[in-house]
Amino acid sequence: MNTDIQHYITKSNHTEWQPLIEKGIHYKGIFVKSLRYDEAAGRSKTILLQFEPGAHYPYHNHPAGEEIFVLQGEAIVEQTTLHAGDYLYTPPGFKHSVTSHTGCTLLFVVPEEVEIL
Repeated sequence: MNTDIQHYITKSNHTEWQPLIEKGIHYKGIFVKSLRYDEAAGRSKTILLQFEPGAHYPYHNHPAGEEIFVLQGEAIVEQTTLHAGDYLYTPPGFKHSVTSHTGCTLLFVVPEEVEIL
């Protein structure tokens, strides 16, 4: 284990937003910043997502659950609008889509890769 605290800090203000592309699919209007990349899993488990107004992430499953914290804007999950400051925990096997009419920035913790349905 690295004992240098600097190794574990991500300066997200110094990184550019990247288009969200998963398994070759480009989700237009959705951008990502990785906060914590898990070397063993080969994927980011803690991320920031930015939705432009009207962006939509399709119906999907979370095999190991998920945590969402709305940093700014509004996101719609299962016909429920989440506002800045709202937190949502979805248990393993929870299925939903995410849309934002206004645009938003979300903090996601995703222990396992999602399954698009």
